[in-house]
Amino acid sequence: MTKDELKIAIQHILSDSNVGIMATVQNNKPHARYMTFSNEELNLYTATDENTHKVDELENNPYTHILLGYEGEEYGDEYVEYEGKVHISDSLELKQKLWNTNMEKWFDGLHDPNYTVLEIKPDQIRLMNKKGEEPMILDLP
Repeated sequence: MTKDELKIAIQHILSDSNVGIMATVQNNKPHARYMTFSNEELNLYTATDENTHKVDELENNPYTHILLGYEGEEYGDEYVEYEGKVHISDSLELKQKLWNTNMEKWFDGLHDPNYTVLEIKPDQIRLMNKKGEEPMILDLP
């Protein structure tokens, strides 16, 4: 598989899978939770409250490991292991892109001061569990 084909396969999984597991580091130990993600190309975005443990953890260590795509079907159910650096953003443009009415359960609207966006830029993405093939690694600058 060429690098371009690998990117396309990864983007397909990212666009089809919006719920994944995001790990951070808390007290020098992994701390994982389910999150919902949006993507633009290979970058991931997720909304969160700025007063959460994950924001504190990311301020201390901005790196994350994310699993997306596994549906629990069986061997051959492709997924990605996504390693990247997180930028905590209060960009109104990003907030507008991610905003949906489901977020009203957690935020008092688009301009809620606690509403923030985690922007994750990949360092490495591994395509896993592709039937008959070894894991494929996409290293990024």
